[in-house]
Amino acid sequence: MAEIKRDDIINLVDLRKEFDDGFVAVDNINLYVRRGEFITFLGPSGCGKTTTLRMIAGFERPSSGKVLLNGEDISMLPPHKRPVNTVFQRYALFPHLNVKENVAFGLKLRKVEVTYEDENGDRFKRIEKLTREEIDAKVEKALKMVDLEGFESRSVSTLSGGQQQRVAIARAIVNEPEILLLDEPLGALDLKMRKDMQLELKEMHKKLGITFIYVTHDQEEALTMSDTVVVMKDGVIQQIGTPTDIYNEPKNTFVADFIGESNIFSGTALGGKKVRFIGNTFDCVDDFDKNEKVDVVVRPEDVYLVDEGLGQVNGKIISSIFKGIHYEMVLKVGKTEVIIQDTKERKVGEKASIIIRPEDIHLMHKEFSSNKYEGYITKKNTVCFGDGEFDCDVTTLYPNSFLDEEGYLITENGEKIDLTDIDVEVEVGLKDIEISDNLEEGGASGQIVSIIYKGDHYQIIVRTEENEEDFVCDTEYTWNENDIVSVIIKPEDIRLKLKEEVKR
Repeated sequence: MAEIKRDDIINLVDLRKEFDDGFVAVDNINLYVRRGEFITFLGPSGCGKTTTLRMIAGFERPSSGKVLLNGEDISMLPPHKRPVNTVFQRYALFPHLNVKENVAFGLKLRKVEVTYEDENGDRFKRIEKLTREEIDAKVEKALKMVDLEGFESRSVSTLSGGQQQRVAIARAIVNEPEILLLDEPLGALDLKMRKDMQLELKEMHKKLGITFIYVTHDQEEALTMSDTVVVMKDGVIQQIGTPTDIYNEPKNTFVADFIGESNIFSGTALGGKKVRFIGNTFDCVDDFDKNEKVDVVVRPEDVYLVDEGLGQVNGKIISSIFKGIHYEMVLKVGKTEVIIQDTKERKVGEKASIIIRPEDIHLMHKEFSSNKYEGYITKKNTVCFGDGEFDCDVTTLYPNSFLDEEGYLITENGEKIDLTDIDVEVEVGLKDIEISDNLEEGGASGQIVSIIYKGDHYQIIVRTEENEEDFVCDTEYTWNENDIVSVIIKPEDIRLKLKEEVKR
């Protein structure tokens, strides 16, 4: 079990949620939330962030693991018994009630323990509802906190989206929860109002001094408001850190690609804090093993454009778009595209050079170097792996072997082997997988769940439906996320290895 720290208010211990259909939404998450912290779960749709929030709130029960509040296990406690309130994307205000009545709604149902003293000096307790005066005082305080004084009698239907959101927050904080959960509360607002409310929420967090746990898929929102960001993908935490750490020191290509804009290149560490990529050797601040293949991340704003011949690498501008505060340009270096953000424009067709400082180069261990699976050989001498069946060359399992007319493998010593159902280890290179929109063409099929551009190619992940097996491929062709495709692998590109020696 994770160690409970004294300033922790929430601890998630080996938290897992698997739904009845077998879908694993959250997979063994361990996380602590400090008292008074503004922490944000960030990730794409379906990554498990809202499910995690719902387990903290009590709307979902964990399949395994624990939710600890101040060290106490509340995993099975119903929502109304937790000192937690939730603000949803759809504010769920009562249209027939005015602002004050909406905020007061929960208080009218709330009961508190009151201590009395009789004429003999003996004390006794009663469970009572709040008085009208107490409710009015709490509502007034909550509305003042969200800058809605004077709106008490207004119908909520006459309020703007931002004002309705403030009413929803006031209704949540009026009960004085220890923790406020916010599930994409700005999702229904327009862009300008979202930006305004981001700053207001951050200021509100400072005033209240309570713990905020926030869910969003908006990277800018997370970076703007949070003390800590938790980046999630496929139900698993990818990285936890401050907004600065997450942006400047991403742990993997998913985080680098998801948080802001990034140049992601394939490179080779040369040792001595040097790395080679885009055809040149650069100094860097990360020290990796010599000749280790790495992913290189450089933010577009950290690439400096200079006149041709004055920088480290020369290229040609092939694209330039004005983005309001800067120009976003693409410099073609050989076959690789480098994205650059600069306030000074270089015209399309112009030759230029770039400088990248050592401190602006971030190296990461390669997440994928090849595809590896466990499979088995069929009676037809094909191989099944990754929820698919592929033609292969089984004679590579034994040097100098061949297949006889009946399909049995004959070793160089003349031994006859039936490979049916023999377990094998399968390896396929990233460049050895093709994908097609003809679902009959490949040995397996699935949905594209990730696309990351790496300067001169796309790295695509295709996930099968049955067992959620992943095929990772590098391709120069563009696809769209969620496309359904087939996976094509040539027999000569499938490397096989026996899991154990076959009994003759």
